[in-house]
Amino acid sequence: MTAPLAERLRPNNLDEYIGQSHLVGKSGPIRQILKSGSVPSMLFWGPPGIGKTSLANLIAKEANRPFYTLSAINSGVKDVRMVIDKAKQSDGFFQNKQPLLFIDEIHRFSKSQQDSLLGAVEKGWVILIGATTENPSFEVIPALLSRCQVYTLNEFSKKELLLLLDKAIEEDTFLKEKKITLKQTDALLKLSGGDARKLLNNFELVVNSDKSDEIIINNKKVEAVVQQRSARYDKTGEQHYDIISAFIKSIRGSDPNAGVYWLARMIEGGEDVKFIARRLIILASEDIGLANPTALVMANNTFQAVNTVGFPEARIILSQCVIYLATSPKSNSAYMAINKAQALVKETGDLAVPLALRNAPTKLMKELDYGSDYKYAHDFKHNFVEMEFLPDEIKNTRLFAPSQNAKEQQIASRIQQLWKGKY
Repeated sequence: MTAPLAERLRPNNLDEYIGQSHLVGKSGPIRQILKSGSVPSMLFWGPPGIGKTSLANLIAKEANRPFYTLSAINSGVKDVRMVIDKAKQSDGFFQNKQPLLFIDEIHRFSKSQQDSLLGAVEKGWVILIGATTENPSFEVIPALLSRCQVYTLNEFSKKELLLLLDKAIEEDTFLKEKKITLKQTDALLKLSGGDARKLLNNFELVVNSDKSDEIIINNKKVEAVVQQRSARYDKTGEQHYDIISAFIKSIRGSDPNAGVYWLARMIEGGEDVKFIARRLIILASEDIGLANPTALVMANNTFQAVNTVGFPEARIILSQCVIYLATSPKSNSAYMAINKAQALVKETGDLAVPLALRNAPTKLMKELDYGSDYKYAHDFKHNFVEMEFLPDEIKNTRLFAPSQNAKEQQIASRIQQLWKGKY
C-alpha cells in the first residue's frame, strides 16, 4: 500500500525542510545544536501539520542517534517504560549517544504518564522531543518542562505552502509521472487551514480523482472532490480543530444556541474538559475583555470547577459559562492593544527607559539622576499626575482604543478626564 503524499514528501535533510527558518536557518538554534553535537531535550509547540514530526526525524538523522517514537493518543505508562528500557539497551546508549524519544501530542499524556518520563530524561537515558499543539506551560508538568528547551513552530506562509505543492509535482515518484497544472490554488489553501499534511493529502486526492492525460487543478474541481469529513467528532484529527473553531466563533458571534451545540459535539466526542475550559478563558479575555471583566472571572472559575467535578456533571458548568460568554457584550480592545504594542516593540527595538522611570538602588545611579524626576501619583490630587511614561521616540503613542460598549466608554471617559483629551 502506497503511503500518503505527505508521508512520501518528508524531507531527508535540513536543507530540504520547508519553513521554520527561525529554528533551522543558518543561525537558527536547532542547526547550531546539531553542529555542537550536544542535543538537549526539547518541546515543539505549534499548530498541526507544520513539520514537528519531520523536524524530530531530521534531528535524529543529523545527530546519528537511535530514534524511538510514541503517540500520546494510544500509548500509556507501560509503553513509555518499554521504550525507555529498549533505549537503555541500544548501541547508541553505550556509545554515549543517547537515543531520541519522540512523543507526539505529548499534552495528551496524564501527569502520571509524564512523571514516568522524568527519571529517564534526568538521568540521560533518553533525549526527549515532545510535540504539542497546546501551550506547554499549561499541559506539561513543571518538572519535565524545566528540563526541556521549548521551541515555537510558526504556521506556514502561503508562499511556503505553494512551494510544497510545487515540490510534490516535481519530486514525488508518482506525481512527477503525471502532467499537472496548478491553475488555481485558493481552494486547496483554504481547505488545508495552513496544515501542510492536509494540503498535500487533499491535493493527492484531487489528482487521483482525475484520469485525464493532463490534470488541471482549479478551485471548482478541488471543492467538488474534497468531501467533508464525517460529522463524527474526531478529537485526534482535523475535526478537533474545525469544531473548536466553530465553537469559539459562535460565542464570539453572540450565538448561545450554536455555542452550546458545538460544546455538545465536543462532549459527546470525548474531548478533554481542560481543553474546552482553557479555550473559554482565552475567549473571555480576547473577545469580551473590558466590555465585561467578570467574564474572565467566570471562565477561570469554570476551569477550576470542571477540573474538580469532571464529566458528566461538568457539562452543566460548561454550558452555563458558554451561555454567559455568548450573551456578554464583546470587545477585543485588550487583544488589539497588546498586538499593537508588540508590533511597535519589533519596529522600534530596545528603546531606553526614561531616566525618570528608572530604579536607583545605588549611589552612582542616584548621581546619574535615575528616578529623580519621577512623580509619585499618590502624592497628587485624585492619585494622578500627568507625565510621560513612554520613551521619547514613541511618546504620546496610543495603543489602547476603547470599544463602543458601556463599560469601556466609562473607562474612556475617565481616561480622557485625567489626560485632558490625550485619549
